Amino acid sequence: MKLGLLLRRLIAAMLLVLGMGQVSAHELTIAEMEMRETSRGEFTWQWTARERATQRDLNPVWPAGCTAEPPLLHCGPNGLTGVLQVEGVGKGYSVAIVKIRWLDGQTRVYTLTTAQPAVHLFGTADDQRGMGEIASAYTVLGIEHILTGTDHLLFVVSLLFLVGFNRRLVWTITAFTAAHSITLALSAFGLLALRPPPVEATIALSIMLVAGEALGKQATLSRRWPALVAFLFGLVHGLGFAGALKQIGMPENHLPVALLTFNVGVEIGQLGVVLLAWVLCKTLAPWPSFAKARTPALYGIGSVAMYWASGRIWAILT
Repeated sequence: MKLGLLLRRLIAAMLLVLGMGQVSAHELTIAEMEMRETSRGEFTWQWTARERATQRDLNPVWPAGCTAEPPLLHCGPNGLTGVLQVEGVGKGYSVAIVKIRWLDGQTRVYTLTTAQPAVHLFGTADDQRGMGEIASAYTVLGIEHILTGTDHLLFVVSLLFLVGFNRRLVWTITAFTAAHSITLALSAFGLLALRPPPVEATIALSIMLVAGEALGKQATLSRRWPALVAFLFGLVHGLGFAGALKQIGMPENHLPVALLTFNVGVEIGQLGVVLLAWVLCKTLAPWPSFAKARTPALYGIGSVAMYWASGRIWAILT
């Protein structure tokens, strides 16, 4: 390989690292509001994360009949009933989470996104949303999460480099989906719990491993049984999905539906990325330089993953 070509590829990889190194791997930018009902129809409320910036970026629109005098909210005898909206979601913050501790001591979490910027409240902790409404909301949340989950997407892209667009890819993606569905369900039902930092570090290491294997030529386990490798690492990625889902919150009355449709949304987003990659490969395949970009792309992915892994491991140790 000529020195000039090698330098160009190394520079391309470094630019990718510098461009993506500051990306929060798969965490959504979340603003949290806490509300507490002190007496019937009377609340205290405040933003809890980066309060000043959040107040500039986000503007709550309270249900009709409620008047706000920060940090107080007066809703009268009908209580907090009607549509609560947060203007500005999708700009500075991708998600606004509203945590309400009702007068009877129960706490509920409501998640607002660009796709669903409002929620209907019923004056109590009871979530009276129908199954269809919850299914729609959590499908969208699943799609949004995978499309903003840079580390999960890089893992899928690394699998594409490792396997290629052939029949084995179907089994590999299926194994990854099955695995993260298992651990996501176990975590959601409280049967499995691990601390987030080791999970995040392992996810970054999984990207490094698959990218490294895709660069090699030897008939390693990953090359011979990519579905097995995808399944094993998918178990860890499922715990990463579960951590995000816990932040978003789950409706207690339709927990299985929310869990299933969130997973469906993740799968829709994942398959969309695979389809996009296939279209790009088919479109760019005639270009001679396209095949040469494979190696620097994998070095870039591995470098970003190494950057994440080192930072996450250092955070655990310190």
